[in-house]
Amino acid sequence: MNTTQVTYVSSTAAKTGLVRDVTISDYIVAQEGYCIVVEALESKAVYNQIECADGEFRTIAKGDVFVGVLGERRALKGYSGVVPRVALPGDTLNVLNMGGIIGNCVSDHPDLGPALKVKVIGAAMVKKDDMWVHARLQDHALLPVDSLKESVPLIFISGTAMNTGKTWAACELVQRLTRKGYRVAAAKATGASLMRDVQLIKRHGAVEIATFTDTGVVCSTNKAMAPAVKGIIKHLNDTAQLDAIVIELGDGIIGYYGVDELLQDKELQKFAVAHVVAAVDLAGVWAVQQLFKDRYHAEITVVTGPVTDNGVGKQYIEQVMGITALNAREDPNDMGDKVASKLPPPKNPEAVA
Repeated sequence: MNTTQVTYVSSTAAKTGLVRDVTISDYIVAQEGYCIVVEALESKAVYNQIECADGEFRTIAKGDVFVGVLGERRALKGYSGVVPRVALPGDTLNVLNMGGIIGNCVSDHPDLGPALKVKVIGAAMVKKDDMWVHARLQDHALLPVDSLKESVPLIFISGTAMNTGKTWAACELVQRLTRKGYRVAAAKATGASLMRDVQLIKRHGAVEIATFTDTGVVCSTNKAMAPAVKGIIKHLNDTAQLDAIVIELGDGIIGYYGVDELLQDKELQKFAVAHVVAAVDLAGVWAVQQLFKDRYHAEITVVTGPVTDNGVGKQYIEQVMGITALNAREDPNDMGDKVASKLPPPKNPEAVA
């Protein structure tokens, strides 16, 4: 083993406590969640940034040495990649997302160009009980929960696709509920590791935040996510005196990220009081209405997103489909009022700033 100074540590690896002086081993465990030290083999003009452990985004330059985390990703509007079966020093891998997920890219995206190439230097090591062990997310993970016995009301925010305005809707909703005296926590339950979204929601008033990464999951692709999400909900309930939890479901409802599983989980949905759905177009709203009616057996509380950017979409959704349509940017107060009507009064409103 030897020690090297890295340029930065990715946000996905932040929980491991790794800093700029990193001890490296040539023996690499090629499994999801294990931290790996890599060197950038190139610079790119697009999709060239990485979210670091301090929350800042930095541009990856050729020659940068940094800590990432092995993982997979299957994004419709991003890179798709897998954990290599074997990883050795000198191997070439790819940066799969801005959170620092490292793997073999198997499908590029035309808008982003080829995934940035990195050279494997070695495995990041940490000291535990006077022994050097491989740094991995699972050693700092919240415990999964098979059965969720109790919880404050849950508000789910889902979307028909990536980039439909789910995070902005979560921010506005948390802010409006907080102003009404509610203590609200927020979680991101599916997606690919990145702290940006929940940190933004926290700045809008969430008293506690958590993500699937806190459960040791790098990307929610092809995993049973319900026990992990129930673990997050239990953690948030135990950590703070809450009135509600806003849960953003990353990616789209249909896909590889596990959103459909969570919306079907009867135990989770027992605590759900509201469903906010972000959509791009009317066809997406129609499809999701059918899913909620026939598959999830739940009502959509509010439709938001680009489909509500003008009166045409709002009018059709409300008059033809019979669903409330509110734009999170233009109608945040109305959206807050609509969701608040589904909640009991705050337990201790005078204690909220």
